[in-house]
Amino acid sequence: MRITHASTQVRLGDFTARPRMLVVTGLAAVVGGAGAVAALALLRLIGLVTNLVFYQRFSTSLVAPGAQHHPWWLVLGAPVAGGLVVGLMARYGSEKIRGHGMPEAIEAILTGGSRVQPKVALLKPSSAAVSIGTGGPFGAEGPIIMTGGAIGSLLAQLLHLTANERKTLLVSGAAAGMAATFNSPLAAILLAVELLLFEWRPRSFVPVAAAVAVATVCRGPLLGTAPVFPVDASGLHLTPAVDVLAVVVGLTGGVLAVAATWLVYRAEDAFARLPVHWMWWPALGGLVIGLGGLVEPRALGVGYDVIDQLLTGRAGLGLILGILTVKTAIWALSLGSGTSGGVLAPVFMIGGALGAWEGMLFPREIPGFWAVLGLAAVVGGVMRSPLTGVVFTLELTHAWPAVLPLVIASTAAYALSALVLKRSVLTEKIARRGLHLTREYSTDPLETFFVREVMQPVEPGRLLAAHETATHTRIGALSGSAGALHPVVDAEGALVGVTTRRRLADATAAAAADAGPPVVHAATVECRLAVHPDQTLRQIAHLFAETGLTSAPVVDPATRRPAGVITLRHLLSARLHDLTEEHHRERVLPRRAVAG
Repeated sequence: MRITHASTQVRLGDFTARPRMLVVTGLAAVVGGAGAVAALALLRLIGLVTNLVFYQRFSTSLVAPGAQHHPWWLVLGAPVAGGLVVGLMARYGSEKIRGHGMPEAIEAILTGGSRVQPKVALLKPSSAAVSIGTGGPFGAEGPIIMTGGAIGSLLAQLLHLTANERKTLLVSGAAAGMAATFNSPLAAILLAVELLLFEWRPRSFVPVAAAVAVATVCRGPLLGTAPVFPVDASGLHLTPAVDVLAVVVGLTGGVLAVAATWLVYRAEDAFARLPVHWMWWPALGGLVIGLGGLVEPRALGVGYDVIDQLLTGRAGLGLILGILTVKTAIWALSLGSGTSGGVLAPVFMIGGALGAWEGMLFPREIPGFWAVLGLAAVVGGVMRSPLTGVVFTLELTHAWPAVLPLVIASTAAYALSALVLKRSVLTEKIARRGLHLTREYSTDPLETFFVREVMQPVEPGRLLAAHETATHTRIGALSGSAGALHPVVDAEGALVGVTTRRRLADATAAAAADAGPPVVHAATVECRLAVHPDQTLRQIAHLFAETGLTSAPVVDPATRRPAGVITLRHLLSARLHDLTEEHHRERVLPRRAVAG
């Protein structure tokens, strides 16, 4: 009788990597170059719309809408007109362009097999350029991430690739676009790992890193290699007091992050209750933007110039307070309307303003030091990505000596945000669509246990021989339920098949009716799967999923002699061990041992 064994046991390693990874890496490098070009094109398009609307000139340079005085009707009307155009594009083009891009990219990965529609690759940057160029207080990075992801996804859809490979190319394009925008390769890779890949494996990390490297190299001749917001940290002298105050900056940044996130989704709820079609919501959000622009014109647009003033200590109290109040309000309220725009640049500005304001109360360090900490704190709190927040801030400013207080501030904000809010501004929208994702990564306990540690052993004397007569006494002595699996062996003790108590009982009854001796052979069926003692439980879980089985005999790979049986119940024992370690509290070292 033929027996199907599990695949030949290979030497276990820390990671799984196959040559196919190199093919995907080559494709990712192409996507990285395209992502850099897309980033440049979107920035130029935003500059073109801004210049045409606010300055009535033809130029693609990135300028601030509020850099000069404009008529009140233009400040009020431009965002409304831009919101109306975005609403029309979303209704008659694709609803996927609504929002800031990151939730849409995550949703495409989670539920869409990493497939992005071709029209989204055109409509998303176009709608973002209109929204931001007419005064929207958003960043370009969200749309660039979505556009770069669309480029990677479209290339993958043209080729014969798996869903995981499509995901890798989608994330490669997204990370490449971000790296090219901010000259932040390491932060882009971390963002991909913390927010988009949902895994830490060579098959995805290597291609994403290749795409980011190519995009960063391409950025040089396109946008330059200097830091976006350079900060001179050469005179920084850190003390323990500064590190303590970094905790304060982090906690206040966490509070601001929670408040801003809450405001975004309360605004979304309010718009959903309006008795008008969602197509009109971005125009109403534009009205909010226009009113805010009348109060603080510098809160309009991407605001890179304002961020630079905050991080270099050149912002006055009026600008700081204006950004903290007006920028936070119009960004959150208009983003809740479903218009198109990113979250990073506004978060940079709001966090920088918070830190700059606190810097007026704290001991004076280098110019902009506290603003830099505030930026990292709010990024860590809003995005729930503390490592990305720290590295992002360092790559944007090159304030490398400030790494320790940055870690403290970002982590404190992240801790507070994670304790108070279940979801971040990037994932709440996904949850509202009935989906769930977890961003906690840990070692799978199924990877740390072997079959031999959890299987039910089979004693040689209790094995069933194919030629054996199965008496009622013999059947009753078998362990387990009526459907439990029992190995059947030949004269040499090698596995030839499997049976159950129920099948043996039926065969016994049939043999008795025919006045013939009941034999095990009549109740034996082909063994569809046999596993080895040195396989991990994760491998067994995969084999069970592939075959649809819930139990299998465990055999010695050299002799094919059964050593035991493994079932789904045994797989759960590893999970139980994991839960016990997480929840069971005990005193390991007696107190008298410490006293002695």
